[in-house]
Amino acid sequence: MSVPKLKPLSCAIQVALSIIAVHFSTAIMADDDVWDDGKVETIEVVGQQEQKYRVLTTTTATKTNTLLRNVPQAITVITEELISDQAMQNMADVVRYVPGVQMAQGEGHRDAPVLRGNTSTADFFVNGVRDDVQYFRDLYNVQRVEILKGPSGMIFGRGGAGGLINRVTKQANWVERPEITLSLDSFDRYRFTGDVNQVLDDQLALRVTGMYEDSQSYRDFSELKRKAINPTMTFRATDRTSIAFSFEHFEDERVTDRGIPSFNGKPLSVDAKTFFGSVKDSHTNAELDAFSTTINHEFENGLQLTNQTRYAVYDKFYANVLPGAYNDDTKRVTVTGYSNQTDRKNWMNQTDLTKEVSFAGMNHTLLAGIELNRQLTDNQRNTAYFPLMGANATSAYVTLVETVYNGSVEFRQSATDALNHSEAKTAALYLQDQVELNDQWQAVIGVRFDRFEADLTNYRNNTTLQSNDSLWSPRAGLIYKPKDEMSFYVSYSAAFVPRAGEQLASLNANNAALKPEKFSNKEFGFKWDLNDVVSINTAIYQLQRSNVATTDPANPSLSILVDGQQVEGVEFEVNGTITDRWQVMAGFAYQDSEVQTPGSNDGHHLGQVPEQTFSLWNRYTLNEQWSAALGVVSQSKSYVVIDNTVVLPGFTRVDAGVFFAPVKDLRIQLNIENLLDKAYYASAHNNNNITPASPRAARLGLSYKF
Repeated sequence: MSVPKLKPLSCAIQVALSIIAVHFSTAIMADDDVWDDGKVETIEVVGQQEQKYRVLTTTTATKTNTLLRNVPQAITVITEELISDQAMQNMADVVRYVPGVQMAQGEGHRDAPVLRGNTSTADFFVNGVRDDVQYFRDLYNVQRVEILKGPSGMIFGRGGAGGLINRVTKQANWVERPEITLSLDSFDRYRFTGDVNQVLDDQLALRVTGMYEDSQSYRDFSELKRKAINPTMTFRATDRTSIAFSFEHFEDERVTDRGIPSFNGKPLSVDAKTFFGSVKDSHTNAELDAFSTTINHEFENGLQLTNQTRYAVYDKFYANVLPGAYNDDTKRVTVTGYSNQTDRKNWMNQTDLTKEVSFAGMNHTLLAGIELNRQLTDNQRNTAYFPLMGANATSAYVTLVETVYNGSVEFRQSATDALNHSEAKTAALYLQDQVELNDQWQAVIGVRFDRFEADLTNYRNNTTLQSNDSLWSPRAGLIYKPKDEMSFYVSYSAAFVPRAGEQLASLNANNAALKPEKFSNKEFGFKWDLNDVVSINTAIYQLQRSNVATTDPANPSLSILVDGQQVEGVEFEVNGTITDRWQVMAGFAYQDSEVQTPGSNDGHHLGQVPEQTFSLWNRYTLNEQWSAALGVVSQSKSYVVIDNTVVLPGFTRVDAGVFFAPVKDLRIQLNIENLLDKAYYASAHNNNNITPASPRAARLGLSYKF
């Protein structure tokens, strides 16, 4: 693996990213050493208070409680405290200060992170269980967010090509701290969240988190309504057994906003608030009902069993009339449109067995697991027709004077629109050994086998396609620790994306028999928990995409598999407590991306992958009542898509925050986003769907803990 050449500016790598959060999972609840008469040991609470932006362990990356410095993979954890300090509300807020991760537009109706050059709409997990439907996720019930970088197929199975995002949710526990939060901002955003935890006795705890939001934004005609409730219950059946239950109902309704077009290789020069398309025919509705159970049991011989079951029903609809190319001669912008309905039911079950053993003079943490999944999806797409332009016209236009299309729009199926039903089944077995070879050397070795079967029925022509894949996903990492608080590692990992696609609806006659796409990652890293208060993390990696289907030049009726793309990069993070009063998270990333598919785009850069990004967030405590924060996010230019014809200019944005606690348990905070009112472009979906960033915005929040 060649090391990317950094420009002189890039070599000024300093301070980086941070986090802390204590995860009160049910696995912890089953540990007698943690619980004493239903209360958490004081040392855990103190650690959380002292290290608000820093976390030392994770149970997600290896399915065992492991120090982050002993995981041979780059991981960023966004803690509850950081979420609160930055007034985060969505996934775009979460990744803003994370090096090596961007957020694409997602067509105005879904989360679409770009992880090490790979855009995904499905690589999301909740407490380690797949949550893969396209929608905008909220943070009202989140304890922390974990961003794992690089393929993680050994733990999570298919997908996760460039990485994944896992939300760890708030669970009922024996630490009572009811809290309500109210917030509003300068663009008429109103939001309420509540969190109530009730201890009934030493065995039973209940918790309810909820949210309601009614908001607009800096964009014309923007409208968002959200509501959610998530009751949870934790039952300590015995000293060795705990059972957790969770139910979530979530609704999201909004105007589908596809942004602005481009002109002469740049975003069209219009006001940031300008909406292109039809407001009345652009709307999104997403609804989720999910029930989860987690069972933890410790056997007398030290064997740990964890079983998770999740049943989720998703109902997602969106319609949009969106901008196309701008014609400077006519001063017109073409508009087209479509609608899409997706209904999905997920049944997920994971069973993990872990045990610590000593063998041949070495300590081993062994993991064996089984995962069984079944996903049913119904999908229908309709094309937008414009009767004023003709009986079967599929496009119309707007002007720069009148950018809103007010004519009638009819949505009906065209000859190529989807009307299908798919069933995807996964049966997986995985094994992992975390072995301490001696005081200085450790290894993590694992492999996962997935039998993935997908059946797709096309109701338009009454045909059925099938795809069966046997996926072997390895991970191997070697760790050297010159000191206990310091580690160097080298690792290899891989993941696969079957031809059914991340949304399980991509099978067709040309690709059903093709091998899955493969993503392989080679990585070298350094982690250092310095002075028990600051963590430093560095990773150098090469991520390769292969088995990409393309048309055979010798026979256009056939597809062949070729290498698709490569990303080489460096990531650097620092997080923690610089002094007793100064909390920091910061990060730097260099990414050198290259398209390697034969054709006109060969050698181009990947879309929305800036070569350099830098972020720094500081919070300083002035006294017991007052604190202040200052943040900077900067990135170089990037291309919108792989044709490299339209550029998103680089930018530097400044954020700030002021926090006031007039009395104990009451906090008033003011966050200023884009303090210097920088005009820039936040994200895109294609060359003519570009989202201007928000101008300066003030967000006022009030929170009270009972």
